[in-house]
Amino acid sequence: MHNFFTEEQISLRDTARRFAEREVLKRAAAIDREDRFDRTLYRRMAELGLFGISLEEAGGGAGLDTVAVCIVMEELARCSGSVGNAFAIPVEATLFLHQHGSVAQRSRIPALLDGSAIAATAVSEPDHGSDVASITTSALRTADGYVLNGTKAWVTLGGVADWIFVFARTPSPDGRGDRHAISCFIVDAMLAGVTRGKSEELLGMHGLEDCQIAFDNVKLGHDALVGVEHQAFKMAMANFNFSRLLMSSMALGIAQAAFEDAAAYAGTRRQFGAPISSFQAIQFMLADMSTDIAASRLLIHHAARVHDAGRSIAKEAAHAKLFTTDMAMRHVSNALQIHGGNGYSREYRIERLFRDVRLAQIFEGTNQIQRLIIARQIEKELS
Repeated sequence: MHNFFTEEQISLRDTARRFAEREVLKRAAAIDREDRFDRTLYRRMAELGLFGISLEEAGGGAGLDTVAVCIVMEELARCSGSVGNAFAIPVEATLFLHQHGSVAQRSRIPALLDGSAIAATAVSEPDHGSDVASITTSALRTADGYVLNGTKAWVTLGGVADWIFVFARTPSPDGRGDRHAISCFIVDAMLAGVTRGKSEELLGMHGLEDCQIAFDNVKLGHDALVGVEHQAFKMAMANFNFSRLLMSSMALGIAQAAFEDAAAYAGTRRQFGAPISSFQAIQFMLADMSTDIAASRLLIHHAARVHDAGRSIAKEAAHAKLFTTDMAMRHVSNALQIHGGNGYSREYRIERLFRDVRLAQIFEGTNQIQRLIIARQIEKELS
């Protein structure tokens, strides 16, 4: 891949790889077992400058491209999917604030970059996931600002967040409004009326303090509004496209780890007097893994370059997310199969990879939603 990466990207990849292999990997099993957020690793990522790699230099970042972010995510997720997921949150939050925040709101960016403050984004609700336009959390305008009511679900890092980006419906005073009349607010997690539920007990992706957060008559000033009132649906959709590249890269990193483990295991595991890597059935499984992983990487990086060219990536991001996460689920399962009975044991990393990768087909829009997005983009192109 050296011929396709710039020297800057190669250097960043090597930095991320060293950190992931030396520090993240030795903590990954414990994070999974203990299901607790690792603040030390989070702050170490901040110290390395990873949270601001795609933020322009004027905003306090490194000003690198989206391919660079995807490279770092792959390296982190190769050692821990949950650490990769934690990396994505401040990357997206700083970009979101820089693009849409007021001058005062953008002053919060340094605290996110250095890891001293943690942000979370609250979009999904107990009854509304993929259908963002149907959320029921509301922010009613008052003379002093807004009053926020509702409940958000699946808030990643919600249990440890200092600030929460809350997407809420902002109806007109008569209670009516466009179903897309959604606004975004930055909410201090310690405000009166903000209540965090217990951390969700998830199948995989442990250590992310994922929880429900309830808002009961939370009073917000006008300065809590991020961007323009009623325009946050478009902001969320644009953010989802970028986020899908990061989540695709996370799935890619997990698939790469599974492939490496399967290939190494097949070379040492002997059956019928020979290493199982000499059996054609195993060889073909590894060949398919290698091919699909390479194809996924190209899809992701192509979409990242289109994004950096300033063009819409609705279809390209959906392509990358759909193909990569389906691929990763299939091949991590095959990698576990190559391990045989040992693959079902927690003594081997593949068991954790199998649980972690399952989420990739669900969050940031299920893969059924990705197919719908692609189909609609095709219709637009044909009309």
